[in-house]
Amino acid sequence: MKARGTGLIFQPTWRDRKTGETKTSSVFWIQYNVRGKRIRENSQSHNRADAVRLLKKRNGEAVEGKPVGPQVERTTLGDLVAMIEQDYRANGRRGRVIKAPLAHLVAYFGETCRAVDITTDRITAYTTQRQEAGAANSTINRSLAALKRAFTLAARAGRIAVRPYIGMLEEHNARQGFLSHTEFERLRDALPSDLRDPVAFLYCSGWRVGEMRSLEWRDVDLSGAVIRLRPENSKSKRGRTLPLRGELKAIIERAAMRRTPECARVFHRDGGPIGLFRKSWSSACKRAGLGAILVHDLRRTAVRNLVRAGVPEKIAMGISGHKTRSVFDRYDIVTETDLADALDRVTDHLSTVSRERANVIQIDRTAHVVPMSAAQR
Repeated sequence: MKARGTGLIFQPTWRDRKTGETKTSSVFWIQYNVRGKRIRENSQSHNRADAVRLLKKRNGEAVEGKPVGPQVERTTLGDLVAMIEQDYRANGRRGRVIKAPLAHLVAYFGETCRAVDITTDRITAYTTQRQEAGAANSTINRSLAALKRAFTLAARAGRIAVRPYIGMLEEHNARQGFLSHTEFERLRDALPSDLRDPVAFLYCSGWRVGEMRSLEWRDVDLSGAVIRLRPENSKSKRGRTLPLRGELKAIIERAAMRRTPECARVFHRDGGPIGLFRKSWSSACKRAGLGAILVHDLRRTAVRNLVRAGVPEKIAMGISGHKTRSVFDRYDIVTETDLADALDRVTDHLSTVSRERANVIQIDRTAHVVPMSAAQR
């Protein structure tokens, strides 16, 4: 039976094998074409008007170039989760990083929840529920970012027609820890001897702990005084170089003196790779009187030192390995001392201006001016 526009609306018929009678379904189906392919879809309704509306919707989606078909309606959150997990594996990213954010989404919406039912309103409700449960905005954002990425992958694969708006929350709990040079020296001296140079390397380079631990001698060019970090050992999956100057060069030279044939790593402990050293770190922080300082605070400190030393931000980002300016700015911590120094410079500037103005001879513009004679001219 034809409907307005392109396509058909019909009620399937079949012959009963026992009685031989022809029977007609009470449910209406629709038929339409997408890029030359005939698609039949159950309207899930006994009302013909519902089937007409669904057919118009499908034709409209086809005209707009949106994914069309019953498979779009059947895409579930479980499908989205599988897509993003596969995407992480394909790009060589650590799958464990995404597991917890995805688990929170599945716990709230359910793995069988249809993607079309994950609307902006429901996402907002999820966000509110997580906040009421005490989750930090940054933690919630990891789940929202994962969901946003999953919808993007599904849209590329033609598995969804519409992506909901997913707004991100403001994060107010970014770490602000860093060390002064004096504090670092106390911490370094409190560490076990085999951890002092690895930690000093982090302090000087701004590298991530994993990048330091994975550094091998094949990455080091002693004659050229440069280290080349391989992309597979970088969190950003981008290789970069680190020139060896000053203390950095001295650190690598001391490591070369302790080099062992059986270990390819630059930094090691008793000939084996450096593992997690949380206990040694915590004990050293206590002995140095620093309290709760994270190893990652060395990275923040290095970025801050680079900027304070006048290194252009683009070059500083190349050394530390930051991909985006927004994250780099979070690491460039401004302290009360920085603000006080800035105001001191302003005060000095104003004082200089005042002294210069005081030394200027003021000309009395109201004094009588005697006209020059013709001879003087």
